[in-house]
Amino acid sequence: MPMKRMQSKDKTKKSTKSKLPAKPAKKLRALAEAVSSRLTELYPDAACALQYEGDPWRLFVMARLSAQCTDKRVNEISPALFAEIPTPQAAAQIELSRLEDLIRSCGLYREKAKSIRESARILSDRYGGCIPREEEELLALPGVGRKIANLLRGDLYGCGGVVCDTHFIRVCGRLGFYPEDVRDPLKVERILNPLIPEPDRSAFCHRIVLVGREHCPARGADCSVCPLSDLCTHAAKHT
Repeated sequence: MPMKRMQSKDKTKKSTKSKLPAKPAKKLRALAEAVSSRLTELYPDAACALQYEGDPWRLFVMARLSAQCTDKRVNEISPALFAEIPTPQAAAQIELSRLEDLIRSCGLYREKAKSIRESARILSDRYGGCIPREEEELLALPGVGRKIANLLRGDLYGCGGVVCDTHFIRVCGRLGFYPEDVRDPLKVERILNPLIPEPDRSAFCHRIVLVGREHCPARGADCSVCPLSDLCTHAAKHT
């Protein structure tokens, strides 16, 4: 009987060990280091394209508005918007119809207005108007998914996962971090997070987005002039 119990314990240990995530392949770690180093040289001062002026509340709202909308459009409507909702407390009190009018040009304005006002009330009542740091608290707010949570945690607190927007997913796939047909943001996040140190993820994401906009669009990319072409598996196939 004692021998059977010992075997059971050993089996449990073996099972637990098998569930641990494997370390990233050496080739991917080397690629991540090379890309990160090159990007730092290219864009040493890369920052979020949303012009939130260092205000966490502004970044929260603008990140929500950027869903299926360009950062440029969000930046354009922000001065008038934040003149009326400079704080979560102000946003919690604004008439929903007025908030809809202010953000109408950003698309999905009814859904966004409702979630912004509901989130403002929670932030005011539960967090004193501050943006929480913890992932679970952010994801519990209306309209906040992993992309927004990671953006907020990265830009505000220097933590969190990579921000998997369409530019990021496309460029990292072309670079060779995963097959180009991978489009699942959660899968991309799980692949890239172990490769990029947590304090560097925010800047890395902003730099990748700049590459996507300037050199690696979905259509018409010219790999011959891309500054990452010598590191890129896609460029190797098309040049």
